[in-house]
This record gives sequence, C-alpha cells and structure tokens, in this order.
Amino acid sequence: MRLGAHVSVAGGKYKAIERGAKIKCEALQIFIRNVRAWTSKPLEEQDIKDFLEFKTKHKEIWPILSHNSYLINLAGTDEEKLNKSFNAMLDELTKAEQLKLDYINMHPGNKNEDEKEEDALLRIASQLNKLFDETNNSKVKIVLETTAGQGNDVGYSFEHMAKIIENIENKNRIGITFDTCHSFAAGYDFTTQDKYDQLWNNFEEIVGLEYLYAFHLNDAANELGSRVDRHEHIGQGEIGLKVFSFFVNDEKFSEHPGILETPDGIEKYEENLRKLKNLRK
Repeated sequence: MRLGAHVSVAGGKYKAIERGAKIKCEALQIFIRNVRAWTSKPLEEQDIKDFLEFKTKHKEIWPILSHNSYLINLAGTDEEKLNKSFNAMLDELTKAEQLKLDYINMHPGNKNEDEKEEDALLRIASQLNKLFDETNNSKVKIVLETTAGQGNDVGYSFEHMAKIIENIENKNRIGITFDTCHSFAAGYDFTTQDKYDQLWNNFEEIVGLEYLYAFHLNDAANELGSRVDRHEHIGQGEIGLKVFSFFVNDEKFSEHPGILETPDGIEKYEENLRKLKNLRK
C-alpha cells in the first residue's frame, strides 16, 4: 500500500506536495477548492503550473486525490441545494482535471429523515451520471467513501455502494474508498486475520474488488458498530495497531493509496506514517 496523508494546500496547491515529500508521503490527498463554501474562484494559471511542476518533480508521490467539499450532498431532495451540490461537484471535477489528479474522494451524502435509503442511493447515481456526461472527456474517477452511518448518512454498507455503482452508466469513472474508522463504526469487524479476509470476500461478492481504489487509514475513537465518525491516531483507538498490518501488507492493495486523516494534521502525520511503515513485512 502507498502510504500518505491529507495535507494542507495553504500557500498554493504545490505546497501540499512539498509538505508531503517532507514527511515522506508516497501518496497524497488534498482539498482543491473551498470546502466550506458553495462557490470557489477558478484556479490561477500559475497555481496549476506550479502544482504540475512539483508533481513531476516528486514522481515518488502517487496517486494524488482530492477530497470534495463538505457541503456537497447529491442525495438531497431540496432542489436548490441539489443544484448547488451538482455545480460544486462539477467544479471539483474541472479543477481535478486541470491538476491532473487521479481521483476525487466523495462522501455519498445523507438522505431525508422520512425517505427510503434506496431512493437516496438512486438519486446519487442519477447525479453522478449527469456529472460524468458533462465531463465525458475526463478520466478523473469519483471514489465514494464508506461512511460510519452517522445520522442519515448513506454509504455505510457495501450494499449501498453496490446499488449506486449498479446504476452508473460509465463504470470506468466510479469507485470506492474504504475508510477504516468509518466502516468499523458502521459495524464491519476486521480485527483478526480471518475476519479481515472475510471482509474482502464479502466486498468482492457484493461490490467487486475492481471498484476499490483507495483507503483512508484512521483508527476509531469509538467501539465497533458505534455509528460515530470520530478518528483516532493509529494504534490509539478501538481498531488497534496490529490490525493495520493486515492492510499495509495485503498484496491485493500494493498500489492503492492509504491516506491518513488522523487528528492534529501534519504535526502527527509523520508519527502515524512511521507506525504504518514499521508494520511492513
């Protein structure tokens, strides 16, 4: 697994690559637009140029993915907010293409209190199909992040992901990010080698391993099945250090990015990365 972290772009997008290289990241995740606002100004030509230069300079860091805005909810029923979400996601795709990124990590969304989960999942697929139609010359994939199932969030089960993918027309543009904290909180137990192996047997059967493109490697502050999305430092949570060795040493995922989103950002990433790298056999 290619180990990395979600790194700040403060001072310019290229700065994230610089920061990632400093802490010996092998892969990277960044924000490419204001994640707490609906609108975002276009990327400046110099920012694009600098980023692509640093990307070429640090070829040891790949893949690079972005994380979408927290406001975006393609499962929503409010027409105005759904349109805003669509346009913001279209902007994400445009910027990702300009920066030659591989993937955009996306939270699937959250449903209305009184609606069926399936309706929300079909709405997500419909919006994604429209986005892929509007960007049909792009190769950027959207990878849907597994969720903890907190509140009305969808995407906490493999069946949810399978339902969305089943309804996507261009399946070359869609995939999954497996978040260890979220899926543990959603009730997926992978804390022994046997349970870990069974997890991927189930994933293969329900979704298909060909759709798994990335990992978020986070320990969990709360117990198995808590439905609480709260990350913890590697080895300091309920998942435990030894369990991460299953992930980092799995030959199936040797070229998949494993991205840290642990608390305290860059200050602790180096320590968390070292823990993960020390698990390699």
